[in-house]
Amino acid sequence: MKKEILIKWTKRLLAVMATIVWLKIILTISKSSAPFIEQAPYCMVSTMLTFGILTALYKGLDAWSLQK
Repeated sequence: MKKEILIKWTKRLLAVMATIVWLKIILTISKSSAPFIEQAPYCMVSTMLTFGILTALYKGLDAWSLQK
């Protein structure tokens, strides 16, 4: 029971942290004086990396929760 609660709250914390990091990256990129066409790849890559890492962490936590 404690393990499930710990995993649930860890997932929530990771999601909030990933969203904050992603927003900070996007805001930093958007403050650039470069045109949008040059900023778009950075936005896409940062989004993919941030949420790819979050997905991997979620999968790891799910695997941990299935262990006895």
